[in-house]
Amino acid sequence: MKFIFLLGGFAGFTLTTAASYFAGHAADRVFLDAAVGCLCGGLLFRWFWTTVVNGMREVILQRHAANAAAAAAASAATHPSPRQK
Repeated sequence: MKFIFLLGGFAGFTLTTAASYFAGHAADRVFLDAAVGCLCGGLLFRWFWTTVVNGMREVILQRHAANAAAAAAASAATHPSPRQK
């Protein structure tokens, strides 16, 4: 999580610095914009990463439940209960 936050902060800082510099702003304004971009980039990457991890978790749980149901159905077909005899 820390790596994602730092990666987002670096991306936000870099993109905002470049955009502000090429827009012709003064140096103090460039670094103010870069600081805000760094914070916003870090928070956005953190939110996105949390969303991705939650999605992967849900898929894994669904696949596990499907595999467990398939195994239970295969077990019931192979070993019938005494009531089914």
